[in-house]
Amino acid sequence: MADLFMNGFNTLSHGIVGYVVPFLFVLTIVVFFHELGHFLVARWNGVRVLTFSLGFGPEIAGFNDRHGTRWKLSAIPLGGYVKFFGDESEASTPSTDSLSKMSAEERSVSFHHKKVGPRAAIVVAGPLANFILAIVLFTFLFSVFGVPSTSARVDNIQPGSAAEAGGFKPGDIVVAIDGSPIQNFQEMQRTVSREAGRQLDFTVKRGTETVDLKATPELREIKDRFGNAQRLGILGISRSTSANEVTTERLNPAAAAWMGVKETWFVVDRTFAYIGGLFAGREAADQLGGPLRIAQISGQVATIGFTPLLHLAAVLSISIGLLNLFPVPLLDGGHLMFYAIEAVRGRPLSERAQEMGFRIGLGLVLMLMVFATYNDILHLASS
Repeated sequence: MADLFMNGFNTLSHGIVGYVVPFLFVLTIVVFFHELGHFLVARWNGVRVLTFSLGFGPEIAGFNDRHGTRWKLSAIPLGGYVKFFGDESEASTPSTDSLSKMSAEERSVSFHHKKVGPRAAIVVAGPLANFILAIVLFTFLFSVFGVPSTSARVDNIQPGSAAEAGGFKPGDIVVAIDGSPIQNFQEMQRTVSREAGRQLDFTVKRGTETVDLKATPELREIKDRFGNAQRLGILGISRSTSANEVTTERLNPAAAAWMGVKETWFVVDRTFAYIGGLFAGREAADQLGGPLRIAQISGQVATIGFTPLLHLAAVLSISIGLLNLFPVPLLDGGHLMFYAIEAVRGRPLSERAQEMGFRIGLGLVLMLMVFATYNDILHLASS
């Protein structure tokens, strides 16, 4: 009985340390910088900030700064918020009645009494901070730890694959795809993975000759080292890599920053491609994940090392920044949509219209969370 208890305790402890701690580390970094973007731009625009919270629900710990802002850590660590003077709730919903009763001094520091431009700048600062954080993290990784790569040489070709049909041969070195230079095997894989079903033009070095080939990557479901499935474009070629063939280049800060920008754009581009594929029927909705999937992936990545965990934090930061820009009331993009309407009309939407919008937005967000959690449970059950 004691052994059974200890085994259960050890399993629980491993789950907490292995999944929960990396998950909270990654999520806290991303959420903190998102809310910090809102906070800083609000301060610069003279808005009084009442609360800066990491998490939702009851306060666990906190303090007041010299400007009267309550910085706190809350019990439910699945996000965060910044509450401005004049907000009725954490979602920055206004109350016409309370706003109309403010004195001139109070209106000068009220978020909702600022002009459309400053309000929009404050709202967009959160997602923008997420993109900046991702670029900074990528820059740090590329300059400190470097970029590992191997030449884009074809060593093995799967029978019946797109590569075989396209005329690839072992020993070929891919030097360009659709006219764009290819520097290494990883870059070739990345390019091919996002072009499933589209014919690509390959420029290949074969011995002393340069050969032009055409091949169409097939959409396949593959699993990573942890058993997580994803659908990618596959040519059907592989590379046999020995340790002395892997090179790691540490980039100078300027080159690392530029690669960080390109890496950030790659994630943005892939996200939009996936969303477009959902509507076109090319992608499956079961790839959508929520907190449970993120926690699982965080724990898995943490077993590889701290560097991959930072890379995951960068990717998650981009994803959260993009998600918040969707024009759904309750999200930052929904607020921006209301401000755009206000700028065109010359006056804000009625309080009732905004309230209805926020209710619809809340419903959409809750449905997305339920669906993502359902996918997470199915994924965990099958893994």
